[in-house]
Amino acid sequence: MCQGNQSTVSEFLFLGLSGQAEQQKLLAVLFLGMYLVTVVGNGLITLSIGFDSYFHTPVYLFLASLSFADISSISTPIPKTLMNIQTNSQHLSYTSCITQIHFSVVFVIIDSFLLGVIAYVHFVAVCHPLNYTTIMQPRLCILLTVTPWVLSNIALTHTLLLLQLCFCDNSTLLHFFCDLDPLLKLSCSDTMINELMVFIMGSVVITFPFALILFYVCTVRAVLRISSTEGKWKTFSTCASHLTVVLLFYGTLVGVYFFPLPIHPDNRYKIGAILFTVITPMVNLFYSLRNRDMQGALRKFIHRKSFLPLMPWTSELRLSP
Repeated sequence: MCQGNQSTVSEFLFLGLSGQAEQQKLLAVLFLGMYLVTVVGNGLITLSIGFDSYFHTPVYLFLASLSFADISSISTPIPKTLMNIQTNSQHLSYTSCITQIHFSVVFVIIDSFLLGVIAYVHFVAVCHPLNYTTIMQPRLCILLTVTPWVLSNIALTHTLLLLQLCFCDNSTLLHFFCDLDPLLKLSCSDTMINELMVFIMGSVVITFPFALILFYVCTVRAVLRISSTEGKWKTFSTCASHLTVVLLFYGTLVGVYFFPLPIHPDNRYKIGAILFTVITPMVNLFYSLRNRDMQGALRKFIHRKSFLPLMPWTSELRLSP
């Protein structure tokens, strides 16, 4: 913890995505393109699901929540990163850095639990189709949607612990935004409690959703028993797309923070951050857009001439998958 006779920095200096200005500009254009695709695409999905009562079902309720979380997740670091590259200013205030870390942790937690919930919904739809409406009742669906947002408040623990740390002479982060682990390594005070909390929280964030994702073993077995080749391929394609997103998300989480890959730490954190903040939200978008009904809803929404108020989920939540 920070001692009374220690001074602390008021801002941090980032070295950015690359040490070369030309590469920085090129990466900025690439990131801007992916950011716009992710935000516009997920925004349209969220609005399309909200405006069309046909999609007021459990699966699409969770997809809308995941799309909104992905918009928030990618919007936490990327706009500031792009602004820093454009203005050639790599500085960020201490308060802004802590705030950025807080919301990054919040949306990692939300994404983690929502991916697990969607895996469970696929399991119920494939393995227990006749009991789907009995299991996925509106009350349970709303509970599964709200719970990740409530549990994300545990990120406040990290924030409060970070506020107790001191950052003395060295204020340079070998990163392009404020990430938790690199910031802890920069501190000149004892970070043992912070690192212990990272491990405990990370274990909780991974264990519960990963346990839900194990339902995919049963789901795959049920898919293989489907007699229709077309039905088998359609169901397997949907589950495989979601499983790809899951493996990308959890593989990155484990590889960066728990069982680090044999890559230089600075590069590992950057690669992990890019996968978390840019690639995963965009892959989630393409996973949602693979659904033909979702494609039709987007076309219908884009060609609407008038926009009616969103119907509340609690009043028109249908139960069919």
